[in-house]
Amino acid sequence: MTEQITGALFKEMILHGAAAITAQKQPINDLNVFPVPDGDTGTNMSMTIGTAVTELRKTEPATVDQAASLTASALLRGARGNSGVILSLLFRGLSKGLKGRETAGAEVFAAAMQEGVSSAYKAVMKPAEGTVLTVSRLAAKRAVEAAASGNGVEAVLAAALEEGQAALAQTIEMNPVLKKAGVVDAGGKGYLLILEGMLAAVRGEPLPETPDEEAPQKAKADFNVFASEEITFAFDTVFIVRKKQAELDLEPFRAYLNSIGDSLVIGEDDEAFKVHVHTNIPGSALTEAQKYGTLELAKIENMRTQYEDVAAGKKAQSVDDLDMEESASEANHDEPRTPAPPEKKYGFLSVCAGDGLATVFQDLGVDGVVSGGQTMNPSTESILAGVEQIPAETVFILPNNSNIIMAAQQCGALTEKNVVVIPTKTVPQGITAMMNVDFEASDAQSITDAMMDCLSGVTTAQITYAARDSDFDGFAIKEGDYLALEEGKLFGTDNSLDALLEQLAADAAERDASFISLYFGQDVREEDAQLAGQFFQKACPNAEVMVLSGGQPVYYYIISME
Repeated sequence: MTEQITGALFKEMILHGAAAITAQKQPINDLNVFPVPDGDTGTNMSMTIGTAVTELRKTEPATVDQAASLTASALLRGARGNSGVILSLLFRGLSKGLKGRETAGAEVFAAAMQEGVSSAYKAVMKPAEGTVLTVSRLAAKRAVEAAASGNGVEAVLAAALEEGQAALAQTIEMNPVLKKAGVVDAGGKGYLLILEGMLAAVRGEPLPETPDEEAPQKAKADFNVFASEEITFAFDTVFIVRKKQAELDLEPFRAYLNSIGDSLVIGEDDEAFKVHVHTNIPGSALTEAQKYGTLELAKIENMRTQYEDVAAGKKAQSVDDLDMEESASEANHDEPRTPAPPEKKYGFLSVCAGDGLATVFQDLGVDGVVSGGQTMNPSTESILAGVEQIPAETVFILPNNSNIIMAAQQCGALTEKNVVVIPTKTVPQGITAMMNVDFEASDAQSITDAMMDCLSGVTTAQITYAARDSDFDGFAIKEGDYLALEEGKLFGTDNSLDALLEQLAADAAERDASFISLYFGQDVREEDAQLAGQFFQKACPNAEVMVLSGGQPVYYYIISME
């Protein structure tokens, strides 16, 4: 009988827990509704705990403190989705409860489980019952009670698992969304699978090897009972920020995020914090985050399009699919990818979303285009692949989004080519930069200077939509209204798209704009876009106004004013 959990045993418990949920991740994915696919809960939790497995296999922790601390740190940085963040918080609190311990008996471990629950509840702005929070809380409570009765580690974990299973069965009645779909909570189920694996390790059982196909398929959520309109906030946004300082008050940031979204969870340690939030303006969340430190990683997914895919019986696309496509692309090469040999001195690479915008950049002399933008940030590897395909000694990169600049800047150390990143924050800035390139210049610095010097003269406006009623930046926003942004800030809101276009046209006149370009998105008809251009031509009779198809998602119009 196991009386004490050592560092070595804790490591085995995590390995077993990860194997248990990995074997059952697809059935958990099928349960996932809150209220639509928010990534895949089984995959998210499996990949989250998988980061701890990777780190634990590199070492032999001497104490339970070391093993738990390493696990918590890995989970924070590897957490994916709401369920993954909460899982990381549960283990972060567990780690705090085991701090300074060489080993942990039943009472100490049970108390640490409860500390984990407290950490999770504190980090979630609006804790919802009938979720993994409920399941973990009741399981930990039962563990403490069992330990107080003199039970050993195995019996305590078994009691916690039994109570957790009972709580999981009740989640379908506690949460109206789950009741509507007819399933139990996916996150709670995932947590219990991990707990079950940990118990198996304590009992000395081998790692589980059950394939996904053996899992029962009858408990699958019916997504057709929902409508995409029920998704108040469209973008599932996750990011990690390295702190400016260890002691950092995140409450103002927490309040800000809560004002622009929901499903907010923030996990942190002394070095970094990780955020999960649903919002309609992910760019604003990331911009605000940089006041507290350096943005390291970000993932943004559109839950409305994911819902539509699942409701239609298709697989919901996610950022994970981009990673898999990149890996598959690399795997298809028999030999390591080699850079294209230089045939000219200078080349140009642009990042943008939309066939029309890609064509604009190519017409201006760009050699390659990487697909990406506000809701799809390409990885450094994707940008690097684009750089190496350009047959030039020096490659200039136009990120065209503030959230892509850092990824682009990593390429310089990964290729033999000379890489120059022009820090364009918007597509119009990138287009203006290319219009100022002297292709006959004798040195890279003169090209860089010309591209940089013109950026401040460009004003970027964008028009999108509001998905819910809210108060933001002094505006009373109504669901379904159009939103105009200028230089990343809310410019105005109205239920008439024409009214906003007229306001932006008047602003262009006040700025004495000489060159105005309207790039219309994939949801805008060309005849409507031409009418929009007339607002600007009327307000700025002496300006050169161009209307072009951008084909971009999310934004009806991207407008450049110079």
